[in-house]
Amino acid sequence: MRADGDKLVAGADRFPDLTPRVPRPVASVPVSTAAAPTAIAIRNASLWYGKKQALFDISLELPEKQVSAFIGPSGCGKSTLLRCLNRMNDLIDDVRITGEFIVDGQSLYAPKVDVIEVRRRIGMVFQKSNPLPKSIYENVVYGLRIAGIRDRRVLDEAFERSLRAAALWDEVKDRPHTSGLSLSGGQQQRLCIARAIAIEPQVILLDEPCSALDPIATQRIEELLHELKSRFTIVIVTHNLQQAARVSDRTAFFWLGTLVEFSTTAELFTNPKKKQTEDYVTGRFG
Repeated sequence: MRADGDKLVAGADRFPDLTPRVPRPVASVPVSTAAAPTAIAIRNASLWYGKKQALFDISLELPEKQVSAFIGPSGCGKSTLLRCLNRMNDLIDDVRITGEFIVDGQSLYAPKVDVIEVRRRIGMVFQKSNPLPKSIYENVVYGLRIAGIRDRRVLDEAFERSLRAAALWDEVKDRPHTSGLSLSGGQQQRLCIARAIAIEPQVILLDEPCSALDPIATQRIEELLHELKSRFTIVIVTHNLQQAARVSDRTAFFWLGTLVEFSTTAELFTNPKKKQTEDYVTGRFG
């Protein structure tokens, strides 16, 4: 099939330490056993950029209304896999994808699937905040306008609801017509999150959303993710192991385009099953 800062964790009781432990041998990468229903199923996914293969037979299930983190060194494939989930790789020439990506029982790469609808259901926030050169108001309601919604009452309600959800309402409510570009970096990133959730997606993807932010802004984003997961399934790519430990419920570790280990965040950081995972999370490489 073709288819294109202050502490390590939020609560020392959750992750008591990162002392290396002897990993238990396992036959294969564990499959999700989360009690929550599966929101995203990835089955035997591989990807090529031209003749170069970047992903190798990835299979995992991401639970609904939880935060799943993708970690691993640069170039390991985590952002590439993330972009498969809303078909952003379609925009890259000479990409070939095999396998299945299923959200809410629907294959994202089925022949008659509307790519625009996929991206409406699966919002994305990028590494560098990218507010539109428009007012704060128009940034938030942009997706609704594109969808044909013109009712001012509906737009106003979505504007306030989304900014409140993104913890930005109190900071900008008195200046909705100010340019979104006038906001600080952390505010701009929260504005982008507000824009993503205004259209009520099922899934929010975040690709290194805090890499350009200071510690205070990063903390605000992390607190926000804890609040948003009661409404949305969230997948975050991060190079920051401490951030993954703080915000995620489950973590997947990638290495050279392969999935090495996927389990609860607590288990992966404190009792990894694979020696390679243990070496990475304890800082021996990466």
